[in-house]
Amino acid sequence: MLLPLGVLLLAGGLLLRSAYPGHRVPGDSMRPTYEHGDMLYAERIEPSEVRRGDVVLVSVPEWGVREGLAVKRVIGVGGDRVTSDDRRVYVNGEPLSEPYVAGGDPVDGTLPDLDVRVPEGRLFLLGDNRGNSLDSRFHQDASPGGTVPVTAVRERAVDSPAGSLAAGAGAGLGVVLALIGCGLAVAGRLTGRAARRGGPPLPPPVPYGVPVG
Repeated sequence: MLLPLGVLLLAGGLLLRSAYPGHRVPGDSMRPTYEHGDMLYAERIEPSEVRRGDVVLVSVPEWGVREGLAVKRVIGVGGDRVTSDDRRVYVNGEPLSEPYVAGGDPVDGTLPDLDVRVPEGRLFLLGDNRGNSLDSRFHQDASPGGTVPVTAVRERAVDSPAGSLAAGAGAGLGVVLALIGCGLAVAGRLTGRAARRGGPPLPPPVPYGVPVG
C-alpha cells in the first residue's frame, strides 16, 4: 500500500515542481523587487496569459542572452503606445504607476524619451532598476521598438513560493514512502519464502499424564 502511495506522491511532486520552477535571479536589473541571487518562483503560462505589469522570464538570444532566461517587467503589450518624458513612463497616454522601481524614480535620469508603438504579438519590457537594466530601450535596432515576441515568455513570477514548496515537500514525502513501501515489500517477500520452505519438524506432543525423563 505504501509503495503505490509513495510513487503517486513522488510523481505528483515532480509534476508540481515542473509547473512551479524556481530560479536564481542573475544581476541587479530587477532591484529592489529581486536582488541578485534571490530565489524567484515562477509558473508556466501560455502567451495569451501575459499581462501588463507581469514579471516574466523570457528567452531573448537576440539581446545577447545566449544561456538562461532574462527577467523583466511587461510595460506594454500588442497595440500599446509606450512613451516617456524626464519624469515618468506613459502607456496609451496614461502615467504608469510604478511603486516597484529602484529609488522610486521611473526614469532615473537614464531613460531616453520613448515613443514606441508595440506591434501585435509583441511586448515592451523594462527592468525595475532603470539605471542598470539592458531592456527594450537598448535593443530598438534589433527589433521594432526593442520589443520581443510574446512567445519568448517562458514563465511568470509568482508572489508566493507555495506551489514550488508544496511540490518539494510532496516529492520528498513520496520518496520516503516509496522507500518504506519497497522495504516492506522486500520483507514480505522474504517472509513468504521462509514460510514456504518450512522450518525443522516439531517434536510430537507429549501424552497427558505421562511423566517425562
